[in-house]
Amino acid sequence: MFADDIKNALEVLKAGGLILYPTDTVWGIGCDATNTNAVRKLFDLKERNRSKQMLVLTDSASRITGYVNQMPDLAWDLIELSAKPLTIIYSGAKNLASELISPDGSIAIRVTSEAFSKTLCSRFRKPIVSTSANKSGEETPLLFSEICENIKQSVDYVVVYRQGETQKHNPSGIIRLGLRGEIEIIRE
Repeated sequence: MFADDIKNALEVLKAGGLILYPTDTVWGIGCDATNTNAVRKLFDLKERNRSKQMLVLTDSASRITGYVNQMPDLAWDLIELSAKPLTIIYSGAKNLASELISPDGSIAIRVTSEAFSKTLCSRFRKPIVSTSANKSGEETPLLFSEICENIKQSVDYVVVYRQGETQKHNPSGIIRLGLRGEIEIIRE
């Protein structure tokens, strides 16, 4: 199941499609973070205002340097030492679909340690958008069983792995990190 899900999800991502997949936090709707058309489809599915930022996942801290102009030294330690999933907002985003980049030039990136999403990011070799599996303004589903049928039917592939899980996961912590190590806590 795991290997088939990875294979099928990769095919959909490479074709510019949308997937519904498990992450280190809640289930996410994802797409290729470098593909403008895919990102637009995702915004449309979520009925999300284009001015609201979405985060991207990657499998390792070293990949982040390809998507931000400068990675603050403190970021390496925060990623390595964080006890729970941590999304960091970096300035100077680059090499991503412009719709993902905030008007101030920032991007939110999380390094995932969960088996499926980490393997998927590693094999895809590009960041993957991860946004909660709901329409904008609706409550975030914490389990696969809480995701509405409309979302499940609107994506190009639904991962089977972890669908039966009953342990709830929470969204990540979010911080904004300045180039000189300034930290602003957005969500604990």
